[in-house]
Amino acid sequence: MVMDHVKINGTTSIPVTRSSETSSENGHITVEQIRQNIPTTKQLRDPYRQAVMIEEDVGYRQKVVIRSYEVGPDKTATIGSILNLLQETALNHVWMSGLLGDGFGATHGMTRNDLIWVVSRMHLQIDHYPIWGEVLELDTWVGASGKNGMRRDWQLRSHNTGIVYARATSTWVMMNQKTRRLSKMPDEVRAEIGPWFIEKRAFEEDAPEKIEKLDDNAKYITSNLKAKRGDLDMNHHVNNVKYVGWMLETIPEQFMEENQLTSIILEYRRECGNSDIVQSLADPDEVGIFNGVHQTSNDSLINGYSLPSELLKGNGLLKSFEGRELRYTHLLQTKGELKSEEIVRGRTIWKKKLYKKPFPT
Repeated sequence: MVMDHVKINGTTSIPVTRSSETSSENGHITVEQIRQNIPTTKQLRDPYRQAVMIEEDVGYRQKVVIRSYEVGPDKTATIGSILNLLQETALNHVWMSGLLGDGFGATHGMTRNDLIWVVSRMHLQIDHYPIWGEVLELDTWVGASGKNGMRRDWQLRSHNTGIVYARATSTWVMMNQKTRRLSKMPDEVRAEIGPWFIEKRAFEEDAPEKIEKLDDNAKYITSNLKAKRGDLDMNHHVNNVKYVGWMLETIPEQFMEENQLTSIILEYRRECGNSDIVQSLADPDEVGIFNGVHQTSNDSLINGYSLPSELLKGNGLLKSFEGRELRYTHLLQTKGELKSEEIVRGRTIWKKKLYKKPFPT
């Protein structure tokens, strides 16, 4: 037997006993090995993730690089990739805090009480999409949301210029892992996470706009969607990023090619498992497609859209289309024989792309 020392995030060293024989004749590992060195105390720096604590050591900052499999045909990061980065840095924040228990971001107190985190609302705003190979800095921090909830915010910016590309805010509540019912925050959990709460916000939201529930009269409907095993997270329900993929699949392809997502709001109603049959509904808003530009019923039509009077008066086609804002309302629901149950309501806001060709190589 020999003694090795395993570093935890480059700061703590613990002795590990291992056998001098590491593999069997079939090439399989024959001894138990440490796979996760989860810190048990707060770490101020993580060299492996290029991460540090900020905001008086309660916030988290990580450097990330946009990889080839995280971009689409135009070489910019997809919405799914951005959401995955938000989720990853949130979990890494808990990892470095020393509070990570045995769950998907759950603390030790939550684990003892069979509690997990579930997101109830998320709002993401995107001003610029990062491109393939770009180096970014992603900050995240948490704050209180009422008596029993938690707010988590993010800010994504260019490492080179400091320009903010995207901001997001979200609200989380606790669910009992066994009963699948929402739970109040136990005192021991409040004592764990309370010292990490700060008042800073990624952006100030106006009074939340109510997202109406769609019905079978929605313009676009995609049915018979079903999660695969790979779509489930560590809490055994469908990952939030999959929901967004289902929503966007329902929007016509031509619209997606000509427009760029600038904002998405998600309101979660219930969890979804891999046995659920899901239906995705999407309906475009017919009012306000030219944001801040006056329209009259006598304006001319181009490609089915009325031409605003400012354009007819000579203010220019490009100027008018730069201000154009298009909105979709979304609904994901389980589709059963007797009734349908809401999974998530959504609102997306889009602007016309000013270019269609990929970035030059």
